[in-house]
Amino acid sequence: MAKEQQDDIPTKFRALVESAERKFSKVRDTPSYERNPNHYFPKVFKSYMKLWNFQQKNRSKLVENGLQRWEIGEIASRIGQLYFVQYMRTSEARFLLESYIFYEAILNRGYFGGGVNVKDRGLRFKELRFYARFLLVSLILNRWEMVKILLDRFKDLVDDSKAKFPDTTFKEWKVVMQEMVRFMKVDAPFSNTRPLRYCAMFDSHPSSLPYVARFHAKKVLKLRDALLMSYHRNEAKFAELTIDTFRMLQSLEWEPSGSFYQKQPVESHDNGATTDQSVTSGLIDINLVADMTDPSLPPNPKKAVLYRPSATQLLAVLAAICDDLPPESVMLIYIAASGDSGHTVPHKQISGSVRTSVKLNTVYECDNLMPENHVNGKGGSSHPVESSLLLGPTRSGGSNNLFPGDLIPFTRKPAFFIIDSDNSHTFKAGFTWCRKRGTSCIASFTFETNIQESIWC
Repeated sequence: MAKEQQDDIPTKFRALVESAERKFSKVRDTPSYERNPNHYFPKVFKSYMKLWNFQQKNRSKLVENGLQRWEIGEIASRIGQLYFVQYMRTSEARFLLESYIFYEAILNRGYFGGGVNVKDRGLRFKELRFYARFLLVSLILNRWEMVKILLDRFKDLVDDSKAKFPDTTFKEWKVVMQEMVRFMKVDAPFSNTRPLRYCAMFDSHPSSLPYVARFHAKKVLKLRDALLMSYHRNEAKFAELTIDTFRMLQSLEWEPSGSFYQKQPVESHDNGATTDQSVTSGLIDINLVADMTDPSLPPNPKKAVLYRPSATQLLAVLAAICDDLPPESVMLIYIAASGDSGHTVPHKQISGSVRTSVKLNTVYECDNLMPENHVNGKGGSSHPVESSLLLGPTRSGGSNNLFPGDLIPFTRKPAFFIIDSDNSHTFKAGFTWCRKRGTSCIASFTFETNIQESIWC
């Protein structure tokens, strides 16, 4: 009986792998802006934890039956990827830390450490994907020492891949490498400054907030949700994270531990292994980060990070967030993009209440709701209907143009808009009417990158 159970171990292992892969495929591409509770995530976590514990318990028998180290690394990489997806959905720092721990253990244990001896093209692609994902996690955690080590290893791996597999193009991986090099170069001036995240070492503790709140005549709203997007031609980015959204993402988070930045440098050894004393290295345990989180800190606001969405996609996500916004909460909308300043259309040329076209997006029905600073010298009024933000290439037509009027419906909920653009004045003029509609508009608009002026209405 015992022998039969031993013989069934490889079969059961393969069945667990296939089951976990099927479940993973259903949540892998879940968008970060999905706000409805996804009850399938716990099932996927449970499936992979069961698989991981099974291979640990039966490692020797599985190795005897041909289990390769890269297969163990693939399982651990999937778990790390799953944690990262969950972090992007919930903004809970513990999931990001768990992802880092799994990826770091894969690196330290050399699960994909075939290096120059790898002859399987598929395995080489798995190794490249692992480095790219670990780079992204390390980048968001500001683990710059680890980022540099990973980038050097990644460069060597790409060069070796081109020499080892001359019939295969590795152009996309070279692009990934170049993106990371450029990203680090752009962010280098800020690498030695204080962290963007709230940190107890530099900022006041949340316990002092009641003393700040007493200065507010009205009740204080809580920041619960945020939408972040940016588009500029040739902007610095890595994967789908631009330099603007990267900084805003961190600015909207609490540091998981006050001692998190008291870290020792990552050491690189001659054999290629690394040692990072600032986090539990090489240990894969889902409970390890429990002591690294501060229960006294408020939860991070959820963040939807959009990469080059069309105007309709951005508005659809914004509508979903606005609809699900909890009571007594406020949402932040950060849009960084270049402006498209078109000519204005005289008001006297418009007949009827509302007329739209590809270029003409919003027309105000009443003269008393017209922006005050768009009255021409002849007594007539005009509309900045063609002034907008470019959310994508101009060749896509009007689908990539975001107009001030597009955002007006979302001012019915508490919102804070940051328009980071050379054309932000257009949105400032477009929302001037909001001052006269204080009962229906409860939003704040900031129109300069350095937040020089706010309009509360």
